[in-house]
Amino acid sequence: MTTTIKDSVHDHIEVTGVVAALLDTPPLQRLRNVAQLGTVSLVYPSANHTRFEHSLGVYHLADRALDHLGITGQRATRVRAAAILHDIGHGPFSHNVEDVIERHTGNRHDDVHDLVASGQVASVLADHDIQPAEIAALVAGDGEPLAQLVAGELDVDRMDYLVRDAHHTGVPYGTIDHGRLIRGLTFIDGDLVLGAGNVQSAESLLLARALMNPTVYSHHVARISKSMLRRAAETLLATTDVTAPALRRMDDHDLVAALRAHDATSRVAARLFERDLYKRAVWAELGDVDDDLVGADHDTVRGFERAIAADAGVPERDVIVDAPSEPSMPESSTGVLVNGEVRRLHEQSTLVTALQTAQREQWRLGVYTPRAHTDVVGRATERVLGLDPDDGLVTEVNAPDDSPPGFSE
Repeated sequence: MTTTIKDSVHDHIEVTGVVAALLDTPPLQRLRNVAQLGTVSLVYPSANHTRFEHSLGVYHLADRALDHLGITGQRATRVRAAAILHDIGHGPFSHNVEDVIERHTGNRHDDVHDLVASGQVASVLADHDIQPAEIAALVAGDGEPLAQLVAGELDVDRMDYLVRDAHHTGVPYGTIDHGRLIRGLTFIDGDLVLGAGNVQSAESLLLARALMNPTVYSHHVARISKSMLRRAAETLLATTDVTAPALRRMDDHDLVAALRAHDATSRVAARLFERDLYKRAVWAELGDVDDDLVGADHDTVRGFERAIAADAGVPERDVIVDAPSEPSMPESSTGVLVNGEVRRLHEQSTLVTALQTAQREQWRLGVYTPRAHTDVVGRATERVLGLDPDDGLVTEVNAPDDSPPGFSE
């Protein structure tokens, strides 16, 4: 039996076999209530798409890729099952609280061993002679060469989310020709690469990701709201009987209800979901920040937050330090066939170097606080972190209006 589903991006998606049987299992249905972009809807109000529809899109593109590559039988069935299940490990609000969950459980979203080994998912897989361990390996990008379709530099996950996120936010930067990318896929010595004549196709994927990052994924309001939500989730685990495994299995509505129900988190929950967000006290470039701050671990960041709050004379809860890791571009290692040999994109494309430079220039250290504290917290941050105020640090008061359409505050 085949079911046809109307999709906003791929039009009609045909679902059959193991995927049709998996669709109505609780772990997949839960994804209907997990926002694909977390709190980005506070910037782009139409960005309310979910992990469920994204999973359908990933399955659809995997199905097309398998047909193009001529992969049939049980190997293809396993990849289709892995594609539809690849996001069941996401916690509420997708990546927003993933670091919190990982610190307490050791699980990232692509670690789905326990989620596919029991319950209805395991029963469906057994009915189709699929071992849960095989699916978990494929989701993690391991096990066999076809895993690269699900989790790799040329995976269908990224092909779907770039187009889908651009569609729902309304920005034009994520548009890629995923049809051409899929038709260009080939395996050479076990590596999934793009065939001859596809350097520009690979560059388009890289360029789309590079443009979507500052415009959508790392927009400063998205980063502020994500940081506030992460802090609230940490507080929830520290002050209530909510456990990290339970948090991991919540959907967005569950987490919002839990945050609102407890005194220690109700205040920040109200600020988040009434859009009364913290503001930037500091917004510093990579070259102005000490190396030990870039990608600093949780304990280091918490130490800086306590020190800044003490120096500023404000409550610890009113200071959040957001120190991203140094920019990386894994897509630059995509293999492309040129003159009969496989070359890595960064070896073949001068565009890669320019995009890597742009990524570094776009990196920012953020320090966030309620609007009333931005001046005092900004000055305290300069003292505690050794930042030079003459380096052009941006605060909310003098921030340029460089935001894309959406809410810029």
